[in-house]
Amino acid sequence: MARKRVLEPIHPGEILFEEFMKPMGISINRLARDIQVSPGRISSIVNGKRAISADTALRLGKYLRTSSDLWIGLQGEFDLRVTKRTIGPEIERCIQAYVA
Repeated sequence: MARKRVLEPIHPGEILFEEFMKPMGISINRLARDIQVSPGRISSIVNGKRAISADTALRLGKYLRTSSDLWIGLQGEFDLRVTKRTIGPEIERCIQAYVA
């Protein structure tokens, strides 16, 4: 039986960089300046070291003409996938579903 290959979750910062910043020619410093946050915040996000907060999602949504829900959804999906991989098996083993 072939083993199922599991893909690594994609951090929303990678999507921000690859799908928006790179094609639009926007640098970390430019994005930070334009949405009025520190370059460190943007750098941490695009390098997968920081989550996209609600505050950042609102700013990105406005600036990039996307929904802020897009960024929150991407972050939530990433967090859930990472958590399922790390503690999902333990939760499956230790917690029983409620039975009325």
